[in-house]
Amino acid sequence: MNDSSTQQLWLMRHGEAGPGRPDEQRTLTPLGEQEVAKVGAWLATHIAAQTGAPPRLLASPYRRAQQTAARLSEALSVPVETLPLITPDDAPEAVIDWLLEQSDERLILVSHMPLVGELAETLVDGRSARGVGFPTAGLAEFTAPVWAKGCAQLTRFLHPGQLD
Repeated sequence: MNDSSTQQLWLMRHGEAGPGRPDEQRTLTPLGEQEVAKVGAWLATHIAAQTGAPPRLLASPYRRAQQTAARLSEALSVPVETLPLITPDDAPEAVIDWLLEQSDERLILVSHMPLVGELAETLVDGRSARGVGFPTAGLAEFTAPVWAKGCAQLTRFLHPGQLD
């Protein structure tokens, strides 16, 4: 952390998932597992190089997000919490309201499109016209003095293909 008034948020889309119904039960493919392992290893190294408390890790209740978060949990040695309001079609404003209530300085949210794209755009631009595109296992890192519309700065965006 650069100073005590800045908070960090990592927003990650789950790894590649196979088709299926119901949507909530779709699971990661072998490629999805590999994608998440790459990003998890990078994130563990990145976070280990920083000072401060470990981040809090929260995931959508959907199976593919829980599988993704379980891999991150292993890499980061932090537990996974389930956050019901970060499923694919939830509103970014509800997530921002939740973020405002948190006292943690560092959070990782594992979720889905279109929510991750809409939330990213809302945090940075103050609105969501169409959302930012997130590849599977894509990871965006934000900093902000407060989690409110238009108050965040995107500090990094990466995807597994960059980590080969």
